[in-house]
Amino acid sequence: MSEFVFPLDWDRRTYLMGVINLTPDSFSGDGLVIRADWLPVVLEQARRFVSAGADILDLGGESTRPGAQSVSEDEEMERVQPAVQLIVKEGLDVLLSVDTYKAAVAEKALQAGAHWINDVWGLRADPEMAGVVSRYGVPVILMHNRITPTNTELRERLGGHYVGVHYQNLLEDVKRELLESVGIAHVAGISDDRIILDPGIGFGKTVEQNLELINRLDEIRALGYPVLLGPSRKSFIGYTLDLPPDQRVEGTAAAVAVGITRGANIVRVHDVEAIVRVVRMTDAIVRHHQQ
Repeated sequence: MSEFVFPLDWDRRTYLMGVINLTPDSFSGDGLVIRADWLPVVLEQARRFVSAGADILDLGGESTRPGAQSVSEDEEMERVQPAVQLIVKEGLDVLLSVDTYKAAVAEKALQAGAHWINDVWGLRADPEMAGVVSRYGVPVILMHNRITPTNTELRERLGGHYVGVHYQNLLEDVKRELLESVGIAHVAGISDDRIILDPGIGFGKTVEQNLELINRLDEIRALGYPVLLGPSRKSFIGYTLDLPPDQRVEGTAAAVAVGITRGANIVRVHDVEAIVRVVRMTDAIVRHHQQ
C-alpha cells in the first residue's frame, strides 16, 4: 500500500505533473511504447522530468485522444506495471500517478508503488474503481468527461477535436457532473481531502468551450477541492493557433499561466522543462504574498 502525506500545501505553490505516455498512439506524438527497449526510455524521461522540476509523473497505458482504440486490461497492465516498478526502484523524489479508468489496472499500479489514481471518467467507467481507491487510501483525480465518437472530427494536421457538444450551461453542467463523481467517491468512503477535480479540458468540449472553462476555472475551484488543469498540446490550442501538436508549447504556456491565475493547483503537461518556468514565474506574480 502506498503511504503518502496528503494533501499538499495547495496555497503555497502550483504543482507540476509531467505526462509519460506508455502508448504507441498518443495524440501529442510522445508515446513511448513503440520499440522493444521502451522501459529504459521511460526511465530516462522520468529522470529528465524530475530533474527539470516535475512534482508528479502521470503514467498512462491507454491513449485518450479522440478516435483512439481502447486497449485490453491485460495490455494496459503490461505497459503500466513495469514502468511504475522501474521508477519506484530508481528512488526518484516524485509522486507517481497512474492515468487509468480500470480498477484492476489501478490496483496493480498501487501494489507496484503508485501514489495517485487519475481517472478520466471520474469513477463512472468501472464500478470497482472507487472501492480500489478507497481501500488503498490514495488521492484520486476525478475528471469531467463527455466524449462520444459522434462528436469527434479528425483533421490530419491538427488531430481530433470535438464539435456540436451540447451543454445547457457549460460551467453549471461541468460542476454538477463533477460533484456526481464526488458523490460516488463519498459512497465508497473516499474522504474530501483525497479528491482532486479536473474539468476535463479537451474531453467532450468544443474549442470555444475549452477556452471558456480555462477562463472560468475559478468557478470549479470554488467547489472547494484542489483543481488539476490539463491543457497541454491539446487540439483547442492547435485549432486556435492553427498549429500541430509539436508546436503548441507557447499556447500551452498561455493556458497554464491563465489557469494558475484562476486557481489551478496542479498543471499536467508534456513540455516539463519549458512549462516549469512558466509555473514558477506565474506563481511569483500571483502567489508572492504566500511564499
